[in-house]
Amino acid sequence: MTRLSGAVRGVVTVLVALLTVTAASTTARADADPVTPLAPGDFVALRTVDPTILQEMRYFTPHNFVGARVDGYRQPICILTRPAAEALHQAQKNLLGQGYTLKVYDCYRPQRAVNHFVRWAEDLNDETTKAEFYPNVDKTRLFEDGYIAEKSGHSRGSTMDLTIVKLPATPTRPYVPGEPLVPCYAPRQQRFPDNSVDMGTGFDCFDTLAHTTDPRVQGLQRANRTLLKSTLEDLGFVNLAEEWWHYTFKPEPYPDTYFDFPVSARSLAQGY
Repeated sequence: MTRLSGAVRGVVTVLVALLTVTAASTTARADADPVTPLAPGDFVALRTVDPTILQEMRYFTPHNFVGARVDGYRQPICILTRPAAEALHQAQKNLLGQGYTLKVYDCYRPQRAVNHFVRWAEDLNDETTKAEFYPNVDKTRLFEDGYIAEKSGHSRGSTMDLTIVKLPATPTRPYVPGEPLVPCYAPRQQRFPDNSVDMGTGFDCFDTLAHTTDPRVQGLQRANRTLLKSTLEDLGFVNLAEEWWHYTFKPEPYPDTYFDFPVSARSLAQGY
């Protein structure tokens, strides 16, 4: 009886060890980065369609309203559906002839990035970027006022945030985390430097002054917004009235699909 009990205990010990190893292996697999999902075949890197369009992918950097690199941005590249990229290429050709170039701040945006925005907006204690991006808006109103939402047209692949830069373009200096913040609607010479033409506010300015046709924006600033708007609308782009930088190419190939593949060359079937 004693020998049998010892044998049973031995078997149990082996089983426990095996279960422990299996559980550890399963946990390791769960904690590891999952296999990168691929985008549909008609998503492309903008640079393969038009390498002359400038790219300053803000959500890959800490210079954005979240104050950190946003989830899902693994490389600073612009990804779009091919029809949107090709239409943007035509807009670039039209602007180059006038001495300007386009510059994109954001293009396709994975759902995980949108989820990051939502978590940030729900954390009312985090106001580290308020002085620049939403100085006049209480953070409790970001959802109600439409600045943050649980879904974004960017996740469908045909929406981009962009501006115009006068040629020859000079690089925008890197943002230094912790540097003093200036309101996004301050005069151009005071707010964070951007090689964009003066649009009246900076990118991602949570303020009514960022509305494309706000009557308070006049003169050269209004002319610059109009140039961007007329150039893009002639090619099928539709502006979001609340954001001078936000355009969607119509018709969208995926009007009802919100993708979550990362912003990375590895996500593209056709490479980068």
